[in-house]
Amino acid sequence: MKDTLTNAALMLLNGGIDLLFRAAYVSVLIWFYNFSFVEPIADPWLYWLALFLAEDLAFYTLHYVDHHCRLFWAVHVTHHSSEHFNLTTGFRSSVFQPLYRFIYFIPLVLVGFNPADIIVMYSITQIYGIIVHTEYVGKLGWLEYIFVTPSHHRVHHASNIQYLDKNMGMCLIIWDRLFGTFQEELPGEPPRYGLTKSAEPQGLGQTVFHEWKAIGEDFALPINFKTKLKYLFKAPGWSPDGSRETSKDLQRKLAAQVIADHRPQTADHEQAVDREYVNQQI
Repeated sequence: MKDTLTNAALMLLNGGIDLLFRAAYVSVLIWFYNFSFVEPIADPWLYWLALFLAEDLAFYTLHYVDHHCRLFWAVHVTHHSSEHFNLTTGFRSSVFQPLYRFIYFIPLVLVGFNPADIIVMYSITQIYGIIVHTEYVGKLGWLEYIFVTPSHHRVHHASNIQYLDKNMGMCLIIWDRLFGTFQEELPGEPPRYGLTKSAEPQGLGQTVFHEWKAIGEDFALPINFKTKLKYLFKAPGWSPDGSRETSKDLQRKLAAQVIADHRPQTADHEQAVDREYVNQQI
């Protein structure tokens, strides 16, 4: 119940900021629309299909950046901080995302998509993005190859090392398959939801601002300005001395451990490792 109430509060905060800021970002999109260099697609069916594909790719890009740049992760982390996974988790919004999300839609208006149509399409796809937050739906056969399914999104919300930063799409999983961020839900590896570091009981303010607080602590260190910028723009977990680990660091370490555990050896453990086998595993 507490988690559900938190999800509802975060949704209301996100929606409030979106409404207050909507006039500003719609004005920006309209301004760029005046400079569009592609004629709108005349056929309405083809127009809306093209808009769906373009906007889903735009969201994938937004989502990828949110996970790989600490500045934006500080906003997006609230959506991943719950240790539960149900339909209300879909409403656990990245509170300040409306302040910059529209930037990813600027290329769409430049190629002839109407700003109002973009907002309508985003609302439709966001509904789909909410309903995949469930543990009650298993794998969906051939649909798994095309669409983001609940199975795919369970992986996305999991803190298991091999699941980190995977399955970024809103509606289509094809972008993840194309760009190397796809990970299937493994039967022997049930998802563990939440962050890689267990969160202590938090109030709403701590839930929204805890990563910003951590960034402030890093900025307070006796380091130069260039290093401070790296703390802000590099991946979450980055540190100049390697004392912390990013998701990619954790995954490389896990892969190396898997290879070591499956290393072919003689009975006396003195034969050299089969290089071809190791290369195949890598």
